Amino acid sequence: MGVATDESGRRWVQVETEVPGAPEEVWKAISTGQGISSWFVPTDVEEDQDGRPARMVAHFGPGMDSFAEVTAWEPPSRFAADSRDLGPDAPKLGSEWTVEARPGGVCLVRVVHSLSATNNAWDEQLRGAESGWPDFFRILRLYLTHYRGQRCSTIQMMGTAPEPASAAWDVLTGALGLTGAAAGERRKAPEGVPPLAGLVELAGQGEHSHQLLLRLDEPAPGTAHLFALPMGGQVYPVIRLYLYGDQAAAAAERDEPLWRAWMNECFPTDSG
Repeated sequence: MGVATDESGRRWVQVETEVPGAPEEVWKAISTGQGISSWFVPTDVEEDQDGRPARMVAHFGPGMDSFAEVTAWEPPSRFAADSRDLGPDAPKLGSEWTVEARPGGVCLVRVVHSLSATNNAWDEQLRGAESGWPDFFRILRLYLTHYRGQRCSTIQMMGTAPEPASAAWDVLTGALGLTGAAAGERRKAPEGVPPLAGLVELAGQGEHSHQLLLRLDEPAPGTAHLFALPMGGQVYPVIRLYLYGDQAAAAAERDEPLWRAWMNECFPTDSG
């Protein structure tokens, strides 16, 4: 879509996706801490003294928390929140989420990010927000299709490497037995690395070509998202595991130290 504008100075981007589930189920997935953490990043939803959601905190990594104040709450169809994620001198960023029932047992989920500005100084940040959602929406769709309502435990690791991204990606995928992985293949990590096996759902699409999305059966049912993100003259290899079901918490507790040690070995300047 790109950045849209109107005469009032409002500038916005919009991303939407169709997902399976009733509105109440989809609402829980996009508006509660447990639901959001099951497909996005670990997130807390804090309530006010009346029990109404008042603040959301998304934990992208150490020192990378995102804070938003809830401004509207209309379950199961709409909520809105404001944040200062673009910087202390930037305009307030508003986010509106809506859930719309569609025929066939699916819902349309839409997010709109908007701000008011007299010029295009913040358009690049808006485009960045827009470009990140398709990948997360794929994980949301997998969650609602295969693991809806199950509790989730996550493992989230990030390292740093010098450019180019292709070199870091070769190290990451080579060590995990994922070199050249294509959608529809089943891959399994070799001995000597943390357990990882599953069906490749996506390979090399989206905002960055260096990414993979797997539907896991090891170390537990779930989803793995791996990518190498170039930013600020460095490359950030990232592994996010979303594990679901009764064995998920134990698997995450057991394997997170293994992943941390492995990431430090492959990328010694690990910031995860």
